[in-house]
Amino acid sequence: MDRLVIDDLELKGKQVLTRVDFNVPVANGKVGDVTRIEAALPTIKKVIDDGGRLILMSHLGRPKGAVNAKFSLKPVSEKLAEMLGKPVQMASDCVGEAVRKQAEDLKDGEVLLLENTRFHKEETENDPEFSKELASLGEVFVNDAFGAVHRAHASTVGVTKNIKENAAGYLLLDEVKNLSRLIEDPEKPYVIILGGAKVADKLKVIRNLVTKATSILIGGGMAYTFLRAKGENIGASLLDEKSLATAFNTMTVANNSHPHRPVDFMLPLDHTVATGAKNTEFKTSENTTIEADWRGVDIGPATVAAFTEKISCAKSILWNGPMGIFEDDNFAKGTMEIARAVAAATENGAFTVVGGGDSIAAIEKAGMKDKISHVSTGGGASLEFMAGIDLPGIMALSKAKKKVPVKEKAVE
Repeated sequence: MDRLVIDDLELKGKQVLTRVDFNVPVANGKVGDVTRIEAALPTIKKVIDDGGRLILMSHLGRPKGAVNAKFSLKPVSEKLAEMLGKPVQMASDCVGEAVRKQAEDLKDGEVLLLENTRFHKEETENDPEFSKELASLGEVFVNDAFGAVHRAHASTVGVTKNIKENAAGYLLLDEVKNLSRLIEDPEKPYVIILGGAKVADKLKVIRNLVTKATSILIGGGMAYTFLRAKGENIGASLLDEKSLATAFNTMTVANNSHPHRPVDFMLPLDHTVATGAKNTEFKTSENTTIEADWRGVDIGPATVAAFTEKISCAKSILWNGPMGIFEDDNFAKGTMEIARAVAAATENGAFTVVGGGDSIAAIEKAGMKDKISHVSTGGGASLEFMAGIDLPGIMALSKAKKKVPVKEKAVE
C-alpha cells in the first residue's frame, strides 16, 4: 500500500488520534461479540507501548445525529479496559472544551475513548468545522477502522485535512493485504461464494472479479433475482426487480468471460422452501422451480453437494453472505454445510476469506471461525474493496514517503 503506516510515525509523547471500528453489539450495558475490539488491539498496544497518548474514536449503531444512551460507547470502554488490563478513560462527548482538556491531560501510554461520533450529524456529513474540532485532539492520526473506510465521514476523511501525518493501523493494513491477494493474483481454482439478501452490491464484485474466478456460487436471497432473470419460477421468494436486467447481463458477462473457459456461474439446483406467515410449513423442492405462495429460505441438498464439490477443489475462496435464513435452525443446513466445506478447504491448503456480518455469525455458529485464513471485519468496505472501488478513508491517508537510496561510497 502506498500510504503512510503506523510504523512510520513517531508516537512517544504525542496525542495519537485513532479511528477504530467499535461498532459492536451491546445489550443490557454489556458488549456481545468482541471480534472488532480484538482486531484493533495490535494498533492500540503499539501506541501504548511506544508511549503515545491514545485518543480513540468510533461510531456505534445509527443514533442519527442525536445523543442516545442506547448507543453510548461506555460499555465498550469497560470491555476494552478489561481486555487491556489497564484503565480506559471515557469522554462524555467527542468534541468540546472538556474533551480537549481531557485529551491534553493524558500521560504517555494512557487511553481515552471518545463518545459516539454519530451523536453529531456533522460526522456523517463530513462537516469541515466538526472535522477540524476532532482533529484538534491529535498531533498524528491513525485510521484502523477498515469497516468504516468506505464512508467519507469526518472521523475517517475530514480529520486528515487538518493533521499533517495520517497513517494506516495494523488492522487496516492486514485487511488490504489479505483482500488484495484475492484481487491481484489469486491462486486457481478460485471460488467466490456470494449470498445474503442484497444483490446490487455483490453484482459489482462479480463484475470486477469475473475474469479471475474459476467458479461463482450464488445462494441466499440474492439467488432468486438471478433465477428470475433466467426465467425461472421463484414463487414468493425475495426479488429485487430493479436488479433483474443487471443480473441477466452479469450472467452473460460470466458466460463470455474467457474464450476457452468461461467461469462456472452456479445458481441453486434446489431449495428448502417455506410457506405461511412464520414459515411454519417447509419442504425441499424437487428442482429449481418454486411453487406459488412458497418462498426459498435455504439452498437444497443437491445444491450443497454441487457447491461443496467446487469448494473442495479450490485454492482460493472468497465468501460473503449466507445461503439462507441461517438464524432459524430449520433453514441453516445449507449455510452450515458451506461453512464446514470452506473450513475443510482451508485445512487442505486453500487461502480463504470470509466477510460480512452475517457470514461471520454463520461461521461462528458452525464453530468454524478459527479455521478460516482471514475473517474480514468490514462488511460494506470489504465488498467495495473487492469491487475495485477506491475507499475514501484509505485514499485520504498520507502518501508514503519515498525512501531515497543510499549511494555507496566509490572505491578508490
